[in-house]
Amino acid sequence: MCHTTISTRINVAANRAAKKYSGRELVARIFWRLAKPFFRFSPRPCYFWRRWLLRRFGSQIGGHVHIHNTANIQYPWLLEVGEFTAIGEHAIIYNLGPIKIGQRATISQYAYLCAGSHDYTRAEMPLEREPIEVGNDAWICAQAFVGPGVVVGEGAVVGARAAVFNDVSPWSIVGGNPAKSIKKRELRQSS
Repeated sequence: MCHTTISTRINVAANRAAKKYSGRELVARIFWRLAKPFFRFSPRPCYFWRRWLLRRFGSQIGGHVHIHNTANIQYPWLLEVGEFTAIGEHAIIYNLGPIKIGQRATISQYAYLCAGSHDYTRAEMPLEREPIEVGNDAWICAQAFVGPGVVVGEGAVVGARAAVFNDVSPWSIVGGNPAKSIKKRELRQSS
């Protein structure tokens, strides 16, 4: 049996020594950490309060946005949310890189938008902060995962517990791990 040896090892010291954030970002992170309890423990229907608080920390939040108090938003200054969008219970917005969510979009309970990773091909494993974009009228269903650098097209649906690592076409439905196309999304007229 032939084994290949890796000539280099993961360089943890270099990873920890690397400057990942600016001084201004480090200060903002401290203040956001101190403000988070005011977000988390606000009464459930106080969406206006959470919108106001996120805007104070640099978020671009449209009107009539419902963000639940149990949603976990890593860095508000890297978040943009369009009008009439909802971010559900326990959703994780891990926005090391920018995350833009369009109008009338839904991020369901326990969904995970992850705009950060590491370059595993380099020994120091530097931080990568790749943006995520969720289009207007898109729906990220319960417990779905959307990875770094992904664009979820307008009107697309990412099925429950799906894991998305590639862009999702507009008005399509994807599911599974890794997510695969299931069918096109077609809206019926209301009676």
